[in-house]
Order: sequence, then structure tokens, then C-alpha cells
Amino acid sequence: MATPLVLASSSPYRRKLLEQLGISFETASPDIDETPQANETAMQLARRLAESKAAALVETYPDAWIIGSDQVASLEDGTLLHKPGDHETAIRQLRQSSGQSVIFLTGLCLLDAASGTRQITCEPFTAHFRELTAEEVERYLKREQPYDCAGSFKMEGLGITLFDRLEGRDPNSLIGLPLIALNEMLRNWGRNPLMET
Repeated sequence: MATPLVLASSSPYRRKLLEQLGISFETASPDIDETPQANETAMQLARRLAESKAAALVETYPDAWIIGSDQVASLEDGTLLHKPGDHETAIRQLRQSSGQSVIFLTGLCLLDAASGTRQITCEPFTAHFRELTAEEVERYLKREQPYDCAGSFKMEGLGITLFDRLEGRDPNSLIGLPLIALNEMLRNWGRNPLMET
């Protein structure tokens, strides 16, 4: 019998992405402190949060492989873009991003709770925003209301209209779970999603 798989996330976006692999899994929400540490880079933060999310569920799922993933978005100058939470913050974020490149770093950890063995990576993806008018920003936010999304947009919706181009290996990482890297990790441990369906 295959080792149980647990997604350490309450995100409906990540759950929907993982369903694409066609393998059975459970979801559970880890309780961790997501506050950036002093002098921590965006990449270090993304990797640490992904690993912390997976590790937080070890006691609850001692025989599972636990998937932790977390995303950090930053402007090219290093300014972090968090989930906006409200309309005014989202306006400010999109105006900051207008004409700029936003780097999304998605940390991914696959943790074997029984042995403590883990695989960790960080998948970069860059969204090059076109110049946005104030009216476009307002209309976009009213239609999508992406207040729970880092960077104030939803890639899987009208967010695509905000960009000049996208650059990266796996567009799923922009939504929050890099499936190409996860598939590689699973296959590293002898588990091939193609062979389970």
C-alpha cells in the first residue's frame, strides 16, 4: 500500500492543483508563524515556510509523506508583496507592480514523517506586468477580488490580462504549488503518479 500523502495547506488553489496529479491525498492546515526573520531573503523565507508547514504535521501524520508549500512575492528591489487582505492594499500593490517584474518564489518540501527525510526546493517564476491604468486596476480588483492572493491577482482568472509576459519553468508555481518539481520529488522516492491512476 502506498504511503499516505498529506498536503499541509488549507488553500483551495493548492488542493485543486494537487488533484491534477490524480493521486489520493488528505489536507490539513498547519499552524506556523509566517513572520519573516531578520535579514531573511525571499527565497530563504519561502523555503523555511514550506519546510515548517510540512514539519508542523509530523505528529498528526507520523506515517505520511507531507507536502509543504509556500509562496513569497517580491518586486525586483526586494520589497515583499503579501496577501493584500483588502481593496486599498490591493490597489497599492498593483500600482507598485505596474510596469515592473514581480518574482514569485514558491518553496516546496516533501517530508517523510517516519524517517525525517526531506526534499526541499524553491521554484522561481517571474511575472512581467504591463503598464496598468488606475481604471484597469480598479476594474480588475472589483471583478476578481483577489484579496487572499500574494501580489493581488489570480493567475487562473483575469490576472493574465495584467502581464506583458511570464517567465518560468512551471506556471502552476505561480498559483502556489509547483507540480513539475513535486512530481520529480515523488519519483525520486519511487512513486510515479502516472502509474497510480
